[in-house]
Order: sequence, then C-alpha cells, then structure tokens
Amino acid sequence: MPTPPFRADVVGSFLRPPALAAARDEFASGAIDRDALRAVEDAAIRELVLSEAEAGLQVATDGEFRRAWWHFDFFGLLDGVEVVELDHGIQFQGVQTKPRGLEVTGRIGFGDDHPFLEHFRSLKALVEGTTGAVPKFTIPAPTVLDFRLEPGHISASAYGGRDDLVDDIVAAYRDALRAFYDAGARYLQFDDTAWAYLCSEAELAKARERGIETSGIAERYSAMLNRILDGKPDDLTVTTHVCRGNFRSTWISSGGYEPVAEQLLGNTRFDGYFLEYDSERAGGFEPLRFLPEGDKRVVLGLITSKTGALEDPDVIKRRIDQAAEFAPLDQLALSPQCGFASTEEGNLLSREEQWAKVREVVDIAADVWG
Repeated sequence: MPTPPFRADVVGSFLRPPALAAARDEFASGAIDRDALRAVEDAAIRELVLSEAEAGLQVATDGEFRRAWWHFDFFGLLDGVEVVELDHGIQFQGVQTKPRGLEVTGRIGFGDDHPFLEHFRSLKALVEGTTGAVPKFTIPAPTVLDFRLEPGHISASAYGGRDDLVDDIVAAYRDALRAFYDAGARYLQFDDTAWAYLCSEAELAKARERGIETSGIAERYSAMLNRILDGKPDDLTVTTHVCRGNFRSTWISSGGYEPVAEQLLGNTRFDGYFLEYDSERAGGFEPLRFLPEGDKRVVLGLITSKTGALEDPDVIKRRIDQAAEFAPLDQLALSPQCGFASTEEGNLLSREEQWAKVREVVDIAADVWG
C-alpha cells in the first residue's frame, strides 16, 4: 500500500451521527454511564470506518467521535494541564465557542495512561478486523498549546514563565509519538491553527496581547517541532494540518502562507502538510515553491468542508495544475480543506453532503494521479 498521506485523504473529523450526539447529552446529564456511552461511540466509529472505505479512502479515522473539541480533550488529559472555564470563548466570524481555555497547573507531561492511546488502539483493532485501511490519528499540535495560553494561566509554582514550558512540551510530545508508535500507529497528524494565525496581522496583534513575543516566532515554532520530530521512528508518518479556524462553518484568520512557508515547508521536518486552499483567504500557490523536492507531500485542501455545495471537478483540476507550477505534481494530493466537525457541533452541511464531498475527493484524485 502507498505511504501516507494518500492522493485522496481526509483531515480527520466527521459530523457526529444523531445517536452519538444524543448519547453524549445523556451521559452529560447522568442518564447513562460511561460504558453505555462507549458502546454508542464504538458502533458509530465502526459505521464510519466502513463508510470511509465505501467512499474509496485508503485511510480510516475515528472521526474524533470520542471528543467534544479537536484540541481541548487532548490537552486537558496531559499531566499538568487543565481545561478551565473563562469569561469568553474563541471568537469566530459572527459566533463564539463555549468559554473554555487552558491552564498549566503543574509540570507538563504525557503519561502512558493518556486515554487517547486507547482510542487509537480501538480504531486500529477495528480497521484490522474490517477494511484493512491505514488508521490515522489526529492530535493538536504543541504550538497550539503555546499559542492559546492566556496571561495568568501558568502556575508560578511550576514554571517561571511561558518560555520555561518549551522543554517539557517537547518531552511530552516525544513521549506521545513513542507511545502511539508502540501502540501500532504509523500515521499521525498534528492539527495546528498557530501557523495560520502567524499569517494574520490581526491574530498576531492578539497574540502580543497574550504576552507572546511574535518576532521570530515562526523560527521558534519550527525549532520546537523539529526537536519533537527528530525523535520519531523512520516508518512513522507525521503530517500537520494548518487551519484558519473551523467552527460551525465559520473561520477566524485570513492570509496566505508566504510569511511562514519557508520555515513551515522548507525547514520543519513534517512528512506532509494539509494546507487549506478553498477560499481566497488562503492566498495563492506561490508559497509551495518552498517545498523541498523529495518525499514530502502537500495535500491541497481545495474542497471546502464548510458548505454542502459540490465543487466543479474541472475547476479543482485546474487549480491542482496551478499548484503544480510551484511544486511537483507527484508531491501533491487532495483532501477537504478541514474536518467536517472540529467540535462536536459540526459544520452546517448534511451527512449526505459530507460523504458526497469525500467521494468527490476520491474521484478527482483518481483522475489526476491515476
């Protein structure tokens, strides 16, 4: 089987089926226990994996069906990190998320009892018993943990300041990569909003208000990620998805990749990059010139996950040709621009429209790359 990322791939999250959404509400109210919720999750993920294969994908994800958020669930289960209630949520275009944030209460670490390891083992066992696809697992990038921390949310008893977190974050993620690898993972993805925000002057200004030194931040983030990636096994593929915000079909940042492309594509040692290219907010394809020739692959997010209307395949193929003017066609692939449900609320399209989008990705990729 080819090495991921695949010519036709997906970011990871899918719309929650009604039965799963209802079960999560019942669990929150105390009407059912965790075992009952787990049974509903298992059934929903099994159906999802079969649907992914039926759509023609070589990759299988669990849709993030065991999570409420794409990032807080993982971060809140690290040693020394808690999800706390704030007086505000994250502001998207015209809508705000629930008022949640992160607080560092002790030394940051990744324990071998982190629940996401069992989530992956469950996905791997399911895939091996059904479709035989490559299981892909997503976790939030370490840069997000740094970028989203607000003033006053780092315990002075644990760290002297923001810069003191870096070594422990690196160690935690190196431990995470090894633990997932030992559990059988060969395809992991770091979901990352920070790199996209570095392309937005408005978001950089907000970062400075949070006490972040933005001068040279792309270089610092690249160095931190490379310290983590340098410790990964050779047969573990680690990609990243760069996101401009995805909550109920809205977004946060705008700006092309030019300000970060040299550091992100040229200097950071990911095996692949899922880059959003579904709107003019992403800019042009020129930054792809920084992709080194070789095995690295950019997965073009040309199919939007924010609306149900299908793209014109000929338009998408022309855009792939345009991208190939700046990076070799053999190093390109195709996916939806983001997941369909970065939070449990999901984007504003139907499940039928979601699967039509996935099938379109598969069909176009087959036409372009064979």
